[in-house]
Amino acid sequence: MSSNGTNGSAVAQSKGTAIVTGSARGIGKAIAIRLAHDGYDVCVNDIPANKAGCEEVRSEIEKLGRKSTIAIADVSKLSEVTAMVETAVKDLGELNLMVANAGIAQVKSLLDLSEDDLRRMFEVNVFGVYNCYSAAAKQMIKQGKGGKILGAASIVAFKPFPLLSHYSASKWAVRGLTQAFAMEMAEYKITVNAYAPGIVGTAMWELIDSELAKKKKMQKGEVIKKYVEELTALGRTSVPEDVAKVVGFLGSPDSEFVTGQTIVVDGGIIFT
Repeated sequence: MSSNGTNGSAVAQSKGTAIVTGSARGIGKAIAIRLAHDGYDVCVNDIPANKAGCEEVRSEIEKLGRKSTIAIADVSKLSEVTAMVETAVKDLGELNLMVANAGIAQVKSLLDLSEDDLRRMFEVNVFGVYNCYSAAAKQMIKQGKGGKILGAASIVAFKPFPLLSHYSASKWAVRGLTQAFAMEMAEYKITVNAYAPGIVGTAMWELIDSELAKKKKMQKGEVIKKYVEELTALGRTSVPEDVAKVVGFLGSPDSEFVTGQTIVVDGGIIFT
């Protein structure tokens, strides 16, 4: 499903192949576009329901003069993640950067959670990250040239939000996995880090705002506004590009001595 992009000018040499999961929209899309700007050829991934978005992102990447391919896969299923890595390598070349960005959220009080609620949250946000980290690491070890692995944490990986407790716990797990992988992958010259966004203007935060508003008997949009005004030092909602800039750094040679870290990019809510 790959094709060579061209914008009519000489195409700079690729900096390598990157996979960005959950990249049909939101933060993942911004990351995929940023990495293409930075010179990566990008494998765009999402679930079947978001295939049209994947096509749009691939088209944008190709307009930047970079190669792109699409791998539809559910990150909670290891076999599908392994196939995604194989597709990226076959279509674009050796894997240099994995961004395990895909995730889900749910607003629900702890005592109302069902077994399925808890299981699904961890299947996507924890098993999904593990699957991406492990499949990418095995491919990079096989290539023998090192690499970079990144995962999506959140500010709630440092301090949970009420009614986002199981989501928060899943993101704490991402921090732990990131640190553990960083230690075990160091001998292979593979760095492993995570990024922790704050309140971002995406479909996920619109859902969170909507559900929290119901629980708190507030109007839609008021919860995010209140959180931004009361919690964020820089006083504005984040945009996906804010996060993509940090991922750009973590995916570049400038971060070669950074590993095992979860970098907060939230406008000043959590101070580490």
